[in-house]
Amino acid sequence: MPGARLTREEREHIAAGLADGLDYAEIARRLGRPTSTVSREVGRNLRQGTYRAADAHRARRPARSLSPRPAVAGAAGVAAFDDRFAALMVETGLNRMAARVLTAIVTTDAGALTAAELVARLNVSPASVSKSIAYLEAMDIVRRERPAGRRERYVIDDDVWLRTWLTSAQAHAKWAAAARDGADLYGATTPAGVRLERMARFFDTLSRDMAADYDPAVADDMLTVLAALVHAAAPRTAAELAAALDWPAARVEAALSLAADRPDFADPVAPHPLPGGRYLAVAGTNRLTAEQRAALR
Repeated sequence: MPGARLTREEREHIAAGLADGLDYAEIARRLGRPTSTVSREVGRNLRQGTYRAADAHRARRPARSLSPRPAVAGAAGVAAFDDRFAALMVETGLNRMAARVLTAIVTTDAGALTAAELVARLNVSPASVSKSIAYLEAMDIVRRERPAGRRERYVIDDDVWLRTWLTSAQAHAKWAAAARDGADLYGATTPAGVRLERMARFFDTLSRDMAADYDPAVADDMLTVLAALVHAAAPRTAAELAAALDWPAARVEAALSLAADRPDFADPVAPHPLPGGRYLAVAGTNRLTAEQRAALR
């Protein structure tokens, strides 16, 4: 607002505007500031013919305070956080330039920056920004938008992390399907087939866990119900299990339903339905091959 001190983001807009060849009046109009505010800001912080938003923000005069304030992270603290956050993303597989671009966008109030703003903020070339944006777009993390009458900017949506999570779940499902095809091809009794089948089970479980919509409390109940069936060592109805556990019948039925829907959760035990609404705890079929089961019988 007019009269208030310039924020770091406003200084970045000034740097981007200058890089785009805009005059002070146009930059001021876009910021909703007097032209004199922009001209004084640039005049105070011009170094060797260049205005750098980060340097200008670090050099700003501290605002007077009527009462002591606890020490908080200033420009140095923000820069340290940005570096640490980007380094963490690099450790998890993102390339360094893309990590810096993503950090810059995440830490803005708007969750969006133009190419010129990224160039000014990170002090890198436009080509580096363009390459990193393309990389992040391919991962479905950043998208482009062009507001009416304004430059194209790169945006992170609020649901981006959910989309990324679901994309990972889909990738794990593809790994599971490919591994299972390989297990069938090589044969379930060969070392390669056994290894691929284990890989398929792992990625299938990981994909289901990431993409499924279930109540963790029901999953925990399911394990308790299975333990009760194993302990009983004899068929039991849902009503009998509810009475033994001192639970409502609906709670037991929800647990048994989840076990039927998600046998990977119950593995290596499964509730086997019998006539009369009874259930018996049996070994799941995923762990043993047909030959192994026959040999044990």
